[in-house]
Amino acid sequence: MTTTESRPTAGPTEQDAAPLWRGRDFPLFWSGQTLSALGDSFSLVAVPLLVLHATGSVARMGLLTGLAGAATIVAGIFAGFLVDRVDRRMLLIGCDLARAVGYALIPLVWLVSPQLWPLYLIAPACAAIGMIFQVGYVAAVPRLVAPGQVTRANGQLYASYAAAGLTGPLLAGVLSAAFGPTAAIGIDAGTFAVSALGLCFVRLRAPAVAPVDERSGTPAARGNWTDLLLGVRFLWRHPVLRALTVLLSFLTFLTIGLTDIFIYHVKHDLGRSDGDVGYVLAAAAAGTIVAALLVAPVRRRLGFGTCWIGAYALAGLAIAGAGLSGNVPALAVAVTGYAFCTATAGICSLSLRQQVTPDLLLGRVTSAFWTLHSALGPLGAAVLTVAVARYGTAPVCLAAGAVCLGIAAVATLTPIRQPRPELLPVPPS
Repeated sequence: MTTTESRPTAGPTEQDAAPLWRGRDFPLFWSGQTLSALGDSFSLVAVPLLVLHATGSVARMGLLTGLAGAATIVAGIFAGFLVDRVDRRMLLIGCDLARAVGYALIPLVWLVSPQLWPLYLIAPACAAIGMIFQVGYVAAVPRLVAPGQVTRANGQLYASYAAAGLTGPLLAGVLSAAFGPTAAIGIDAGTFAVSALGLCFVRLRAPAVAPVDERSGTPAARGNWTDLLLGVRFLWRHPVLRALTVLLSFLTFLTIGLTDIFIYHVKHDLGRSDGDVGYVLAAAAAGTIVAALLVAPVRRRLGFGTCWIGAYALAGLAIAGAGLSGNVPALAVAVTGYAFCTATAGICSLSLRQQVTPDLLLGRVTSAFWTLHSALGPLGAAVLTVAVARYGTAPVCLAAGAVCLGIAAVATLTPIRQPRPELLPVPPS
């Protein structure tokens, strides 16, 4: 088995300090993903609203979220295999086109005969395809920018996604109120098609040499499970990635159903309109924008550990505050704080994984990471939404916030607390 042990360079190069907008590839990639994110923000509001309008049940919303989460876990088994074996650009284009078709089917079916069962097929299928896309997207970014630009690039992408999300939920709420949620879902389908077109003109840098089987001297050929285990082994050998994977598994259990709960709180507890749902989610997007713009300099100044642990400690307080909010503005403030914190931690975690993982393993490591830390997500979505239906929003959010604070406290006892984990030696593959 080959060894890929190395250390990052000590300081930034001239290329690392260059503007991200030099050349056409990153701007094209950024533009397409921003448009796609705008459409996604429509579906983020419209799909739960479609279920809620049809059934009035937060538990049914949680069921759909749980099914989508389960689909991403299944897709994670083979996503890394695909990303590290096929042309990443073509894979991203195919994923966008497949999601365009999938989401376009929802309004078409609804026009013929309004029924919910297609949602429980299409939404999980699109979620699975989205998982493959996300693994490919993470693996593509290091081929678009220099190593020292990775955190900045992720911050720029997060900021643009959030900017799209700032207007998307508001427009989705207005469209849903005027024309029904299916209209917003149809727009999402169109944005995926345009994103696929933009990716046709993006060029990725040549990859590193392919992994070689030392016994035969030929490119290593592994099965899906073996590839997933290779990614798991890398995560386990890296002390910081190992701790992040374990703690994020519990955090995903706590947080994957929160968007459904926030929407339910606006509609059921506060008795407000679809437009107010869009207002709250748009406010959350503003928090993500601020985090994305600040995360690179803040991480340089405070270090990785302080950023990640502090972000999730504050996120716990924000979750509790959202549950106690008695009006839409108060809820919007709490959700904005929550989005700011989770975006800060998420960008730090993503950038670290891209920085320390060799390119030839990045797809499989990303796939293993997301598969493992998402494993409890579907159960969490079901448990949280059923608990809200039975006990109410406030006690569930208070409990979730307290556990989130506890996880942040546990992280201080792990290698996550290190300020510069990217300088650790990369474990052998």
